[in-house]
Amino acid sequence: MDGFYDEVFAEDGEARPHYRALVRRLGDLTRDEMTERGRLRDESFATLGITFTLADDLERPFPMDLIPRIIPAKEWTRLEKGLVQRVRALNAFVDDVYNERHALHDGIVPWSLVLSAKGYRRPMAGYSPPSGVWAHVAGIDLVRDEHGEFRVLEDNLRVPSGVSYVLENRAAMSRVFPRLFSDGYQVRAVDNYPTALRRALASISPRGRTDPAVVVLTPGIYNSAYFEHAFLARHMGVELVEGRDLVVLDHSVFMHTTVGLQRVDVIYRRVDDDFLDPVAFRPDSCLGVPGLLSAVRAGNVTLANAIGTGVADDKAIYPFVPALIRYYLGEQPVLKNVTTYLLEDAEQREAVLERLDQLVVKAVGEAGGYGMLIGPRASDREIADFRKRVQADPRNYIAQEVVKLSRAPVFEKGRVYPAHVDLRPFVVTGSHGSFVLSGGLTRVALVEGSLVVNSSQGGGSKDTWVLER
Repeated sequence: MDGFYDEVFAEDGEARPHYRALVRRLGDLTRDEMTERGRLRDESFATLGITFTLADDLERPFPMDLIPRIIPAKEWTRLEKGLVQRVRALNAFVDDVYNERHALHDGIVPWSLVLSAKGYRRPMAGYSPPSGVWAHVAGIDLVRDEHGEFRVLEDNLRVPSGVSYVLENRAAMSRVFPRLFSDGYQVRAVDNYPTALRRALASISPRGRTDPAVVVLTPGIYNSAYFEHAFLARHMGVELVEGRDLVVLDHSVFMHTTVGLQRVDVIYRRVDDDFLDPVAFRPDSCLGVPGLLSAVRAGNVTLANAIGTGVADDKAIYPFVPALIRYYLGEQPVLKNVTTYLLEDAEQREAVLERLDQLVVKAVGEAGGYGMLIGPRASDREIADFRKRVQADPRNYIAQEVVKLSRAPVFEKGRVYPAHVDLRPFVVTGSHGSFVLSGGLTRVALVEGSLVVNSSQGGGSKDTWVLER
């Protein structure tokens, strides 16, 4: 199978046990029947406004493949344990960075990498949020290698997106393929996510109220993830606000309402750090709230996720996470990293520059598949360009061994072909522990042969089924 792990079929060509019923059911459908279900899916997404925008500024229905991905219960139990462990260690690290800095003093992570990280925010020094939780919502990207083992590819702790597509994909599959769920499959629910998120946000209220005022802060309707912001606010039963709807008075945050100002306790913010407070950060920002940082530091409002959390999802910090798990938790990591090289290190940099055609090189602060070189698929000109970039600013790049991302079948344009997939589970953490959404977002490289799964680069998604047993 070309050296790639196949999610559905074993090496002997037989369907894996947890896929057999699905393969039988889909095998009974004709190409025209599958195409018609795809049309119904797109029509439903367009009607509901589940769209995304590419560089040509045209809105399209969010691409969801019709063939779901299935994860057995036993495998998910291990993943869930590893995800919670990783997020606990990352939260401990961020709290340490802005306070005692034990891991830096003890040489676990180099000072230079932390203090030069794009997500490091000096104004947060000395601050600690309720229960020491900085990343209340984390999206941890996983890939399955050629041996079938899940590995962590990167951590997303600032404003990770995509969870609304998880819920909408499941709803769409229930409408388009209602009988699939009755073929002996007991699939874990995903529609409990908004309730779990609301409970976690309520638990971090600085005033300790049983029913705190929670809001979702969005950049506005022109943001590519606005659908998700509105979706989560609606399903949590809280207000969706923009920066202009909030005001800071006496180091507390208030929301403009039809009956006057209302005190806000918790803000689930979907605005990047730099734009949150024009007084403290970018003075030209019209998206934030003047004085918000002062209210946060005074302990009168809690942000989820906290300002400065991005220091821990800098890709140059990623190689140290296994050591941080051992350091803070005294445990062995459940989930492995991908082999990664720090290009700030001269010895590692020279070795990487000799192998650029064999490695993946990433800018440490970029996302969405941008700022990346996939060496085996790059032209000589692209490799030469990245060589110059790395030499000019080595701190800004890491390199990783190419992971042979597992493949799963997709149905596109009337035919079935294998496509590479990854997985973004979502971990929600409040004062009372963590909740892991069953499955998360399976992203798929719909461009045949591509390794890039991001929707901005032509990728799509699958409904992800975690079995009850």
